[in-house]
Amino acid sequence: MNVLDSSGWLEYFADGPNAANFTTPLTELDRLLVPSITLYEVYKSMLRQRGKQMAVEAIAAMKRGRVLPLDEPLALKAAATSLELKLPMADSIIYATARKHDALLWTQDVDFQGLSGVRYYPKPVG
Repeated sequence: MNVLDSSGWLEYFADGPNAANFTTPLTELDRLLVPSITLYEVYKSMLRQRGKQMAVEAIAAMKRGRVLPLDEPLALKAAATSLELKLPMADSIIYATARKHDALLWTQDVDFQGLSGVRYYPKPVG
C-alpha cells in the first residue's frame, strides 16, 4: 500500500522537479490510500494558488485512491505519534495512517526524513 502526503500531491499537480518521483504510487490506484487530511491540505493550497476549478480537479484525482477518514482510534494514535516524533498535527495523522495500513509514505516533506516506512525525496534547491 502507498500513501502520498500533501507535499507530494502538490508537487505532482504543479509538475515540479520532483513530480516524477511520485508517479509510482499514483499509477497503482488499487494500492493508493488517501488520508482525509491530505484532501484538506491540498484543496486549501490549490484554492489559494490556482483557483477553485483546479482545486476541484485535484480532489477528484485524489479520490481515485481510497480516502481514509480520521476516526477516534487513528486520532489518538496520531496524537501519540505527534508527541513521540515531534511531528505537526497533519503530518502525524498522515504518518499514523500510513503505519496503520503498513503503507509506504511518499513525500518531500523534511519532517518525515529518516522515519521508517518513508520514501523521502528532498526538495530541489533553487
